[in-house]
Amino acid sequence: MDYTIPEGTRIGHVHLKVSDLDRAEAFYRDVLGFEVQQHFDSSAAFLSAGGYHHHIGLNIWQSRGGPPPAPGTTGLFHLAILYPTRADLATAVKRVIELGVPLAGASDHGVSEAIYLQDPDGNGIELYRDRDMADWPREPDGTIAMVTLPLDMPGLLAEAR
Repeated sequence: MDYTIPEGTRIGHVHLKVSDLDRAEAFYRDVLGFEVQQHFDSSAAFLSAGGYHHHIGLNIWQSRGGPPPAPGTTGLFHLAILYPTRADLATAVKRVIELGVPLAGASDHGVSEAIYLQDPDGNGIELYRDRDMADWPREPDGTIAMVTLPLDMPGLLAEAR
């Protein structure tokens, strides 16, 4: 292989097919705190953090009123929202819990701390923060040694603002 994607490349946004645009927009806006940047007539909404054009696109172009994907089918496993600090992650998780959104799981992956939930259409969401790269667990050969351990949820929530 003679091509490697450039360092610094990032996933820019995710665009989700949803069954009810108003319900999906309310979840991403009111529960997770994204800001609406634009609507495309009454069939799509674009939301972001910090005024970016969009991190999340929502549309009903092919999915209005549709059911979530059946278990055992291909498609999105989850989208991941990376928070800049542990306190930011803790504040977001506290808000999700206070709004009664059920958590699907929580893990310490060594490289990160992650909380899992679903949006109203059944799309998986990971809320996480990375540890400093110098603290990531490594194999003797230097490769990353991710793990799945229980998350210290009380310790995390204690940092919420």
